[in-house]
Amino acid sequence: MLRKGLQIFVMSALALSAGTTLAADKAFHLQETSIEQIHAGIRSGEVSCKQIVEAYVARSKAYNGVCTALVTADGAKAKSVLGTIRGGAAIKFPTKTVAFSSLVPDFSKYKGDTPDYGHMEATMSDPSVFQQYGMVAGIPNAKQISGLDTINLRGERSVSCKAECDAATGALPASCPKACDSFRQQPDAIERAAELDKQYGKNPDLAAMPMYCVPMSFKAIYDAKDMRSTGGADAKYAMDAAPKDSTLIARMRSAGAIIFAHALNAEYNGGSGDPGGANKVKKPSIGTGGARETWGGTTCNPYDTERETGGSSGGSGTSVAANLVVCSICETTGGSCRNPGTHNGVVNFVPTKGMISFGGAIGANPYQDRPGIHCKTVADTATVMDAFRDSKTGSYFDARDPYTSLPRVIATKTSYKSALTPAGTAKPLAGLRIGVVRELMVKHTASDGPIVDGINRELQVLKDLGAELVETVDPQYPDDPSIPNLSFGFQEAMAEVLPFHMPEVLAWKKDGKPEFEVPGWDVSSRKYLVAASNHKAPWPAKLNLRRIIGNPPGGDDVVTGYTFSFNMAQYLNERGDSTIHDWDTLNANAKYFSDAKLTAAKNWGAKEIDIRTYDTTYTMKRRDAMRMVMMKVMEQNKIDVFVNPPLSTPPAKIGAAAEPDRDLRLGFGYGARLGIPEVHVPAGFLDTLYEATFVLSKDGSKYESVAATKPTKLSSPLPFDIAFWAGPGEESMLFKVASAYEAATHHRKAPPAFGPLAGEP
Repeated sequence: MLRKGLQIFVMSALALSAGTTLAADKAFHLQETSIEQIHAGIRSGEVSCKQIVEAYVARSKAYNGVCTALVTADGAKAKSVLGTIRGGAAIKFPTKTVAFSSLVPDFSKYKGDTPDYGHMEATMSDPSVFQQYGMVAGIPNAKQISGLDTINLRGERSVSCKAECDAATGALPASCPKACDSFRQQPDAIERAAELDKQYGKNPDLAAMPMYCVPMSFKAIYDAKDMRSTGGADAKYAMDAAPKDSTLIARMRSAGAIIFAHALNAEYNGGSGDPGGANKVKKPSIGTGGARETWGGTTCNPYDTERETGGSSGGSGTSVAANLVVCSICETTGGSCRNPGTHNGVVNFVPTKGMISFGGAIGANPYQDRPGIHCKTVADTATVMDAFRDSKTGSYFDARDPYTSLPRVIATKTSYKSALTPAGTAKPLAGLRIGVVRELMVKHTASDGPIVDGINRELQVLKDLGAELVETVDPQYPDDPSIPNLSFGFQEAMAEVLPFHMPEVLAWKKDGKPEFEVPGWDVSSRKYLVAASNHKAPWPAKLNLRRIIGNPPGGDDVVTGYTFSFNMAQYLNERGDSTIHDWDTLNANAKYFSDAKLTAAKNWGAKEIDIRTYDTTYTMKRRDAMRMVMMKVMEQNKIDVFVNPPLSTPPAKIGAAAEPDRDLRLGFGYGARLGIPEVHVPAGFLDTLYEATFVLSKDGSKYESVAATKPTKLSSPLPFDIAFWAGPGEESMLFKVASAYEAATHHRKAPPAFGPLAGEP
C-alpha cells in the first residue's frame, strides 16, 4: 500500500511538470539537459540510456584533466609523469611550473620557513600513479576542471581491483585480491545503462524510478560499493571500494540513477582543519588552496580555471556546471555546498538537517554535516529530493543515521516537485513576505561590493513577482528607503533568547578584553541579562547575527572539540577494512598532499576525547537558541522566506592571495549552524572584482593578504547565486519562491570553454 501511494505521488509530480519536456524542441541535447528532457528523449526514441552515459564519459575524457601547475622554487620544468586513469586514459600533468617569486612580492626579503614547494610523487595506493604534492596554482584557460576523481568504468573504478582484476568474465587472475571476484560482478555505468535499455527500452517506469538514467556524481566521502571510496584520500585500503553503499547512493541507485562518478572534494570534507597538538607544520603552504585531495588533485572553476571552486564540495559544483553530470550530491558542514554552488553558477539545495541520510559517509562534524543537491535547475533538485524517500515507506528515515528521525513531523507527505511554481503564473509570489537580511550584505571591503550590488538589483525581480519585501537593519549597511525596516530584528530576538539560554556568550573575551560592552552595564551580570531580555537595557552592537553564527573565541586554554577525530574513527571501525581500521592504520597507509595536511592528520589521529570540551555542547545550544531567534523574527514579522547572498566575495585564484578578514563573513554559515533548509539559484555574473594581494609582514616571516581597492575587469565573467532560506521543514515554500525567481530570470549559462563535443547528442 505504501509503495502504491509513493508511485501515485511521483506520477502526480510528473503530470504537473508535463509540457516542459521536448514538446517545444524535438531534438535532444545533452548540453544543459534536465531530468525531464532525458526521460523525454528516451521515450521518444531519440536517444538511449547507453548513448547518454557514453556521451558523459566522452565529456569527462575531454574535460576532466589536470588544471593546476606546480609552484616551485625556481619555475624549473617538472618531470613528465602520468596519473590515474579517467575515462579510459591516464591523466597527463603539465611539466611547466610556476616560480613562487612570481606570486609574491619581495621574496628576496622573506625570512620564514621554506614553503611547501610543488613536486610530483608516486601515490601510496598505486606507485604507478603520480600526483601533485605541495603548492599548486591554477592554469589559465586550462579547458580542464578535474571535477571527478573516480569514474565508474570497468578497469579504472578501483585501484584494489584495477585492470584485469575487474574483468567481467573469465577466471580471476591469481594476483588479484579475492574480493575482486564479487566486485567485478557489478556493472559499471555504461553496462548499467545497457541493462536499463534492455529491460525498459523506450518505456521506463518513472513512477518507480524517477531518476531513471540520470548520470550523477557524489562527493567522494559517500561510500559506493562499485567505486573507489576513500574520501579523496591516497589511502591504501585492502579493498578501496566500500563494502556497501551509503544510504543516499543506495536510494539513488534504487530510483534508477546512474552512479557515474565520485566528485573531487577537499579531502575528508577539508578534514576540519588542524586541531593542534604535538605535530607542527614545517613547510607552510602559501596561497589559496581550493578544493583539493591527495588522490584526485585540485578542481578548478569552469568559468575561470585559474580560480578556486569554493568549499570542500568543489567537484560537485564543477561537474554539474561543466555538464560532466546532470546532478551531484554535495556535503556541507559550513559552506561546502553553498560556496561551490554560487562560485560555479548551479542551483544548490540543502534541506533541513536529517532529511537526507548521512549513513555510510565520512563526516567532519556529525551535528552539522548535511547532504545537499547540486543541479542546473530548481526542478531537478526537487526531483532528486523526492527520490531520496525510502521506496517502501515513503519517508526519509534511515536507521543508519539517527538525525533522520528528527524531521518525522515536518517532512511533507506530498511531492516537493508539486511545490514548484507553475510556468506562466502571474504574480506567483503575491501574498508572500520576504525578509532581506542586511547583516549579510555589509561591504566589509570593496571585494564585497559587486556581489552585494548584484543581489540588490535582483530584489526588484522579487517585487515584480508580487512579493512584499522588508529588511533588517544593520548600522554598517545604509538604509534602503524603498524597503520598509523590520521593527523587530535578529538582535531584538537575540536579546530575548540568549540571556537565559546562552548567557556565557556575553562573557566572551577577545585579546584578554570583554568582546561585548554596553556603557554603564556589566553585560555578564544577572542584572544586565534580565534587563536586556526585557528590552530595558541596550543590546551589544557587536553581538549580531554575523557574530553568533561565527566561531566562539579560541585560545590556548580552550579544550577543542573531537568532532572529526571521533567521526573518522567511527567510520573506519564500521567499515572494517583489514588494513585500515583506525587512525593509526590510516596514517600508516596514507600519503597527504602537503605538510600541513599531514600534520593535521597526525594531530587528529592523536586526539583523544576530552570530556571537558564545550565544543559540541555549544554547537547544539546555539542551534536550538538561534532557531528560536530566527523563528521569532519570522513569526513576529509574518516573514515567509529570507533572502541574501550565499557569499559576498568572489573566488580567488588558486595559489594567490585570498580575501582577508574571513571571520567577518562567517555569518554566511547560518544554514549549517541552524540546520535549516536553503536553496540558492543563479543570479547573474560579475565582470569586475577586487583581487586581494600578498604583502610581506614587517618582520619578513610570513605573507599576509591585503584587500584590494582598485577593480579588475574580468575577461571571463564569474557567476553568483541568490540565497533563499526559511524555517525547519519549509522546503516547499523555498521551492515555490526559488522556481518562480528562476523562471523570471534564467541566469544560468553554461561555461563557454566547456561546450558540446563533436558528435555529442
